[in-house]
Amino acid sequence: MNAWTAAALVLLAADVPACVWALSRGGTVGRLIGLCLLSSVVGAVFLLLREAYDRPSYQDLALVLAVLAPAGTLVFTRFVTGRGDEHDRDDDHDTTDGGTE
Repeated sequence: MNAWTAAALVLLAADVPACVWALSRGGTVGRLIGLCLLSSVVGAVFLLLREAYDRPSYQDLALVLAVLAPAGTLVFTRFVTGRGDEHDRDDDHDTTDGGTE
């Protein structure tokens, strides 16, 4: 085990449980913050493991995660807030004017 592997283990042991706790116990905003932080921690772990094992594929994984994590956060936010197609359908069938046009 070298210093890079030890640093990755420290991140996994210290930060990931805190992120999972925030995802499971927090409110809506707390869960969102936990998700964002978890994706950042996992990206950092991939970069540390790339240096530890000298495998460029781990760097590619970190870059893909950096690109896809914001999109995942937006999808998570949409599901948590409960806004979806139902909200759009309610606007199409507005009956406040009594049905006359």
